[in-house]
Amino acid sequence: MAPERVERRLAAVLAADVVGYSRLMGADELGTLAAMRELRRSLVDPAIAAFKGRIVKTTGDGMLVEFASAVDAVTCAIEVQTRMAETDGPSRDIRLRIGINIGDVIIDGDDIFGDGVNIAARIESECEPGRVYLSASAFEQVRGKTGLEFADLGERRLKNIERPVRLYAVQTTAASSAVASYAGAGNPLPLPDKPSIAVLPFQNMSGDPEQEYFADGMVEEITTALSRFNWLFVVARTSTLLYKGRAVDVKQVSRELGVRYLLEGSVRKAANRVRITGQLIDATTGAHLWADRFDGALENIFELQDQVAAGVVGAIHPKLLAAEMARARRKAPTDLNAYDWFLRASELIYQWTEESHEEALRLLYRAIELDPEYAQAYGFASYCFVWRWTVGDLPDAEHDEARRLARMAIRYGRDDGFSLAWGGSTLAFFARTAAELKEGADIVDQALSLNPNLARSWNLSGWVRIFLGQPDLAIEHLERAMRLSPLDFAFHAMEAAMANAHLAAGRYDEAALWAERSLRDQPNQGDALAALMLAKAGTGDLDNARVALKRLLEARPRRRISNFFLPYVTPEKRARTTELLRKIGMPE
Repeated sequence: MAPERVERRLAAVLAADVVGYSRLMGADELGTLAAMRELRRSLVDPAIAAFKGRIVKTTGDGMLVEFASAVDAVTCAIEVQTRMAETDGPSRDIRLRIGINIGDVIIDGDDIFGDGVNIAARIESECEPGRVYLSASAFEQVRGKTGLEFADLGERRLKNIERPVRLYAVQTTAASSAVASYAGAGNPLPLPDKPSIAVLPFQNMSGDPEQEYFADGMVEEITTALSRFNWLFVVARTSTLLYKGRAVDVKQVSRELGVRYLLEGSVRKAANRVRITGQLIDATTGAHLWADRFDGALENIFELQDQVAAGVVGAIHPKLLAAEMARARRKAPTDLNAYDWFLRASELIYQWTEESHEEALRLLYRAIELDPEYAQAYGFASYCFVWRWTVGDLPDAEHDEARRLARMAIRYGRDDGFSLAWGGSTLAFFARTAAELKEGADIVDQALSLNPNLARSWNLSGWVRIFLGQPDLAIEHLERAMRLSPLDFAFHAMEAAMANAHLAAGRYDEAALWAERSLRDQPNQGDALAALMLAKAGTGDLDNARVALKRLLEARPRRRISNFFLPYVTPEKRARTTELLRKIGMPE
């Protein structure tokens, strides 16, 4: 039987939506609907018709438009954004994001589908209010044909799009002023649904104009590193250049850019040394969340840029997360969305108790119910089953649920290092075969490639390397995690992993030292107590091994020899460890 024929064509696809639609409707539903109808009638629809576009579909807050020409699509978009920036009256509160892509589309009656459409929609969601963003394919079609200028925003990982997409922002006086005119008119840009940050131009404090390029490069490196965190909305550097050389009011910048957090910094050169300082500010309140400085040698200037970017991102990541968790805690349950439930669950997980993990799992299932494609919620939920195992309370039947959640995290988080790290490590944790263990390890490696600045991924990779029998590589990865995030909520877990890595390598004294460090930070750290117990037993110090066993059973009363081993552990290792556990008196 011949396959069904599918009609396709190449098209320029424009996706647009209204910024802060829910907020506008909540404030004045009838007024917003009337203003949007008037904008459609007087401005948007006539512009689309003038440039030979076809409205494919509309939603409450957006539309999909097809053009035969990319030049027509971009020119139409700029016409719309320019005229919208000039509107007054009730319509002035309405602003659009517009994304444009050239791609192959599938025709179904009057509708269109396929990657050409999906990429346009994802570009629109990345776009800043009042702006027009293009894919590389669209840019190549319009370059040199419009008189417009474009800013290269670099490659972006777009949700559910397999390959990175290079984005370009239209740079015209009208397009650039659209954002400023909107905010300057007393209408602050609404904050995105996820935490938002802008890296302001760093001050050159050296008195050496030649160091200006280094300060600019520093901002670009940090912006790029932050952009790898899919849970962050990061304003492009092209939008923050406006503030270069200016004294700024952080609250005003927050309103103009529509961001909650700002990162400021400076560069100072002295002889052959350079010092970089940075501070993170909650711009909506003016509160300082973090500040630090970094020193290095100028001869390694580009390496120093990389180090500072990684250090800044690693240091501010837990501060941003803490601020976001506090924000979610202040909201009433009736106002919570899937992201807020995820944040509340995260805060419970970091309390490190059985009760908090069980409640966290319940909230994560709530987040997944609200957003069935929420990859990070699936990833953290899979970890809750890992925790259940560590306390000795995970029947074999629940291993399948842990694997299901892990695979959903991987499925929906193909472009997200966080989701892949948790999903891959959970697969490895509950691996029944060498092939499944290798699969989990490969997925964690993908996470590291996607976002090498996420400390938690390096920590999880350390555990997986222990599972693979590579303790020295595990130690390298754990050292990287600690260096990236010295203020991490889970620093004690990194220390516990380090103890287990040295234990796997047969270095019992070092294992005990790392276990004791972890226990100073978190006295009931089960992995550290187990490592300390086996390290002491390995050196023949059975008395202190029994003391550690007593502490372990107080913290994890259901741990037994029978539930001490993961599925992938070899029979030989089981036999050796079982002998030690029996010698120190662990219950069967």
